[in-house]
Order: sequence, then structure tokens, then C-alpha cells
Amino acid sequence: MLAKTVLSLGLWLQFAAGQNTPKRGPQPSLSDSEGDLLFLLDSSGSVSYYEFSRVKEFIWDLMRPFTFGPNDVQTSIIHISTTPTMEFPFDRYLSSGTVQQAIRDTQQLMGDTNTGKALSYAKEKFFSDEAGARPGVPKVLVWVTDGFSTDDISEPMQLLKDMGVTVFIVSTGRGNYLELSAAASQPPEKHLHFVDVDDLSIITKELRDAILDVIQANRFHAVDITSSSFRLIWPKLLSQETGYYTLEYAPIDDPGRKKTKQVSGAHTNLMLSSLAPETTYQVALIPESNMHYIPPQTTRVTTLAEEISPALVLISESKPHSFHVSWAPTPDSVIGYQILYGPLPGDSVKLLEVDGKRNSTAVENLAPNTTYLVTVTAIYKSGKEKSLSAKACTQEEGSKVRHLRFEPIGPNTLKASWNSADGKVLGYRVRCRRQTGPSSLISVSPQIHSVLLTDLVSGTTNKVCVKPMYKNQPGKGLCRMVHMQPATEAQGYKHRQRA
Repeated sequence: MLAKTVLSLGLWLQFAAGQNTPKRGPQPSLSDSEGDLLFLLDSSGSVSYYEFSRVKEFIWDLMRPFTFGPNDVQTSIIHISTTPTMEFPFDRYLSSGTVQQAIRDTQQLMGDTNTGKALSYAKEKFFSDEAGARPGVPKVLVWVTDGFSTDDISEPMQLLKDMGVTVFIVSTGRGNYLELSAAASQPPEKHLHFVDVDDLSIITKELRDAILDVIQANRFHAVDITSSSFRLIWPKLLSQETGYYTLEYAPIDDPGRKKTKQVSGAHTNLMLSSLAPETTYQVALIPESNMHYIPPQTTRVTTLAEEISPALVLISESKPHSFHVSWAPTPDSVIGYQILYGPLPGDSVKLLEVDGKRNSTAVENLAPNTTYLVTVTAIYKSGKEKSLSAKACTQEEGSKVRHLRFEPIGPNTLKASWNSADGKVLGYRVRCRRQTGPSSLISVSPQIHSVLLTDLVSGTTNKVCVKPMYKNQPGKGLCRMVHMQPATEAQGYKHRQRA
């Protein structure tokens, strides 16, 4: 723990002083780009001070090569907390030095992880003159998350993408792959990253290059490319009153299949669908202006190979008598799925059938504390089938820790105690996410029902979780937020259950 704390302090001091780590070296300046780049930063109590500091360092490292200005890149940060907050408007800091200082000065807010509320707030700010946003430039959202949210994100995220925002997601925790891959722009291989908070530098260049693909100035290009669709984005060249756009597209090897669409001059993006997989399309954007001639712009876009399903099977929400099975992707060419499941060892198998548009189902009436083999089979319209299997474990009966409580031992120390969980518990894991300082993980034997938590700074709010461990899988954990009273107040603590 001490070594990680010293490492954290050294890295943070190096970042705060504006120094580069030895491995990075100089970065070439990137000036041929224009866009509004918004970072959605998890500033809630679910993130430790150490993790928050590392994410800030990552954001600056990602941004360093860009040129900032009213005709270049503008950036801002929105905090995810109980109430979303914009750290600064897009047009406030227009040089590398001022952007770096602004990121360095950004402070964690704590509170709840209301990501859906923050996304709705971001939608307002992305297109607000008051927030310094610019009309007609590419919009990019980079959401850095530990994988936890207390509210729904699907609807506000879809609204952002429908308005032409390109969404990148960096998950530093154990986020739900299906939820995050649906939230990110398509394809997820380019827009979704899972990485430990200590290894963020691994993805910096790849993510920066992907952002550059979106914000290259005055560039007619495609995003959200799938096997059957892509979204075209272009700079604002017309208005509702000054004309309209004609879009022509056809496979390069079969120009006779050309199709044409027209949209008003107010548009800056259009989704093309029902396309052939693994096909290169020649696309032309023709501005039809009633004021003056504007030359056409062209691009070539290659659709992805047809999605093969299932490529991923996930087990979640495990309980003593049920669990949830999810799979991805769900291409239009699949008409249905068959889910076969049975206990291991054994030859008893049951079958569930679901519609091809669904990507999950509940499996119920199961035995507790049992390992099951689950096989998901996709039935294609062509008659072919593809299967993928995964193991799932049901929980013990009553496998939940109860009555987590705290007792002050000293000014910076608490005793955490809990009642034992039911069943054959092999031990307990106690995780403490400190508001200030690194997180800690303590494992104890099944006979022990209390631990001492040290190095808890006065005036901070910390998250403590206790989880029982069983032979096949962990049981359901119990978490509490515990507040350490400031040193000037009487010794003690306050704790509350996370909403």
C-alpha cells in the first residue's frame, strides 16, 4: 500500500508540475483539426482520489498535441456527481498552457454517480452558445467511467448520438460490456476501451487517433460504421434558407446501383442503412446552394464484415435459483436464439427459445450453489447456426452479508463489523475506497467478522464493501458510505447506504 501511495504522489507531483513522464517524449503538434471535445468525468464518491488523479493525467496526455483555439479544438469537462457540473465552458481556455492548468485545477466533487443526468446535461451544453459550443463542428464525447451508474444511460446517450455526437468510452472498472458497447459509437472495437486505471497510457495514442478521425477540419467522413450502415458527417455549409444537400452513394464495383437522398441545408449528418456487408461505397455530398457555388465533397466508406453472433456470452445477476444470460451482437440476419443449459456434471439439459431481436433472457428454477453450462445458439435466416458456451454459477441460499456497522477506534481508524452470511462461506473480502488515498482490499477467514480500516483522513467520505466468498463465486456484497468527522469535531463517524 505504501509503495502505491508513493508512486501515486510521485506521478501526481510530476503532472502538477507540468512535466512529462520519461517514456512519453515530445508530441508533434496537431493543427489540422476542429471540433468540440467534451470529457464526461466520474467525480463521484465511487472513485478514489488516486483514480481521479490518474484519470486527470490521462486526459491531459491525450490532449497535449492538439492546437486549441476558436478555429481549432475546444474542450470542456462535465463532472458526474449527484448534480452534473461543467468545470469550464468550451471557449474559456484556448491554449495548451491554460488547458493544462484547468485540468490540473479540476477537483473531485464526490456524491452519487448520476451518469444519465450528466449525459442529458451534456446534450444541452454541446449545442449551447452560452457554454461556448460552436455550430457545425464535429462533437466528440469521451466518457471515463469505473463502470458504475445509479441511473439509466441508454436514452440520453442515444439522443446524443442521434444529434451527431461521436461517443468514446473508457472503462477503468468492471463495466457491463453489453451496456457500454451499446452506449458507445459503432463499432465498439474502435470506440470502447477496458483498461486498468494504472494502464491508461496504453490506449492514449489509439484513442487520440480515433478522435482525430472525427475532428479533422472540413472533412466529409463516416462514423458508426457497421456491416449494414454508417453515418455521414459534414461541416455546416448551408442553412435551411440557403439550400439543401444531395447525397449520392453506390458500390464502387457497381455504380449502376447508385441511390440518391436529399436533406435540408440545416442537416450536418445522415445515417445510411440497408447496405451490403464488406462493400466499399463511393459517396458524394453535393451542396445545392441558392447563393453561390459550393464544390461537392466525396469519400469512400467500406462496411464491416457481417456480424457473427454470438461472439460474446455474459452471465450476470446470479441468484440462488436464477441468473441472467446476455449475448452480442444481434445482427438482422438472425431470426432466433436457442439457450441450452444444464448442471455440471450431469446430462440433464433444458431449452429456452427467444426472438432474434433480443440479446438476453433470464434462466430460472435452478438449484442453488450449482455450476451450469449455458450454450447460446443463433439461428440464421439462411439456416446456418453458430453456438457459444459459458459457465454460470448460482449463489448459495441467503448468501448476503447483513448489518455492516462501524466503530471509531482512533482519529483515522474504524472497526468495520458485519453479521455472517449463510451457507458454506470460504471467507470475506473487504474493500475500502478512500476519498483521499489508495483503495485497499482485505481478505479474512470465514470465522472473522470484523477488520480495522486505517489511514482514513478526517473530513473524508469513504466507501466500504464486504462480500462473502463461496466455492463457485462471490456472494452478494453489502456497501456503506462512512464519513470521518473533521479533526475539529468530536471523534466519530456517520454512515449511510448508497442510494
